Amino acid sequence: MLEMEEKILKEGKVLPGGILKVGNFLNQQIDTAFLKDIGSEIARLYEGCGVTKILTIESSGIAIAVAAGMEMGVPVVFAKKHKTSNVDGSVYSTTVHSFTHGTDYTVVVSSDYLCRGDRLLLVDDFLANGSALRGLIDLAGKAGAELCGAAVAIEKGFQSGGDELRREGVRIESLAVIESMSDTEIVFRPAGRDTVNRT
Repeated sequence: MLEMEEKILKEGKVLPGGILKVGNFLNQQIDTAFLKDIGSEIARLYEGCGVTKILTIESSGIAIAVAAGMEMGVPVVFAKKHKTSNVDGSVYSTTVHSFTHGTDYTVVVSSDYLCRGDRLLLVDDFLANGSALRGLIDLAGKAGAELCGAAVAIEKGFQSGGDELRREGVRIESLAVIESMSDTEIVFRPAGRDTVNRT
C-alpha cells in the first residue's frame, strides 16, 4: 500500500532501539480518513476468503481491526492483556512478548467470543518478531478456529518474524514492509516498484 509508505515517510519518526513512532496517525492519534482506507485495503486483500471474524490484541490493533471489520461486515474480537472482572467464565489464554515495552503479557479471550468453526483474520498494527501474531494463532488453535491469514499495517522485515511465519505457511499481508531504518533513512521492501527511501 503505497499510501502507508508515504505516510510513514512523511509523519513517522525513528526512535532509538529500532522503534518506529507512528502515533501521529496510527495508534495514539488516528487519522480516521486514512484508517478507512486501511480497512478497505485489508477487505480487498482478503475478499472471498470466507472470513467470519477478526481477532486482534489490545490496544493499538483495535482501531485497524474495527475498520477492516466494518468493511468486511464481520465482528471484531480483541484479546485482553490481563483478565479483568468483566471477563468471566472460560477463557483461552497465551503469553505474548511486547517488543515495544520489553515485557511479557498474558492475553485472554473469552470462549464466548472465539469458537470452533470461526474463520479468523488476525489484524495488528505492527509485526516485528512475530510474538503477537503467534499468540493470536495460539488462541485460535485453542478455540478450534480456522486461520485465514493475518493483515498488518507495518511490518519490520529486518526483524524476520513475518518471513518466519510465512515459511510456516501463514498468509501475511502487510501494508508496508520496512527492510531497514535509521535516523536518516527508511527503506521499504519493493513490491513490484522501486524501493522508497527517506532522504
